[in-house]
Amino acid sequence: MDFINALINGLSLGGTYAMIAIGYTMVYGIAKMLNFAHGDIIMVGGYAMYVTLLLVGQPIVALIAAIVFCVILGVCVERFAYKPLRGASPLAVLITAIGVSSLLQSLAQIAFGSAPKMLMAVQISGTVTLGSIHIAYYTILTLALTVVIMVAMTLFVKYSKPGRAMVAVSEDRDAARLMGINTNAIIAITFAIGSALAAVAGYCMLIKSPTLTNTLGAMPGIKAFTAAVIGGIGSIPGAMLGGIVLGVIEAISLSIPGLAPFTDAVEFGILIIILLVKPAGLLGKARREKV
Repeated sequence: MDFINALINGLSLGGTYAMIAIGYTMVYGIAKMLNFAHGDIIMVGGYAMYVTLLLVGQPIVALIAAIVFCVILGVCVERFAYKPLRGASPLAVLITAIGVSSLLQSLAQIAFGSAPKMLMAVQISGTVTLGSIHIAYYTILTLALTVVIMVAMTLFVKYSKPGRAMVAVSEDRDAARLMGINTNAIIAITFAIGSALAAVAGYCMLIKSPTLTNTLGAMPGIKAFTAAVIGGIGSIPGAMLGGIVLGVIEAISLSIPGLAPFTDAVEFGILIIILLVKPAGLLGKARREKV
């Protein structure tokens, strides 16, 4: 039964990673860049919740405020930091992304200090017991949000006009532009969606552990990027699958005393093995570069 509890916790953790990984994979698939500042959007959303809770004290209002603020921030980062680099070398974009990440962390530390902030108002405690299986309320909520987001994203990409435009831009940006698609607007929408999901992922992290620091999103961001690569960078279903796989591996590793100290090594080791066997990721497709 300990294995089942670990599996359930892994699905919850994997759902959080999947939310973040979708932002990574959408930006890469459409803009062909790795936004390493994406994890810090989680942290910014956490501080937006903190400020909102101080003002109104309502967790739902705080979550909505965090989503709105993160969407605005994501669009602004794309507009002022990344858009001027369209056509620049990947190295220049990568260095800029790292610079934006450091800037957001430093601004948060200047504004709120280095001491951790406690968001007790958003924490959810209590468990549901089914025989010998204990499921925490925050696990149920995280799983529910994950399922809703996965279904919504699938329907959005498949049936909505912006979603189909995203697919077109990801396949061939120049051809999409010739067909009348505003590629700049589509990239901005992509950053907005990814940032909104990052805010929700931050909420899922804080209802479990309500400790907020300016590095809150650093390691989850790295692991979500790992999940996106495992699933197949550029593939939304791949990001979802990679997040779930990584979350389950982490939860099971943590449940084994002898393996728990080496959990990160296990996760990144499995990443290496998957890339050796299937370089494009589990659901990724190998593409030929045009010359």
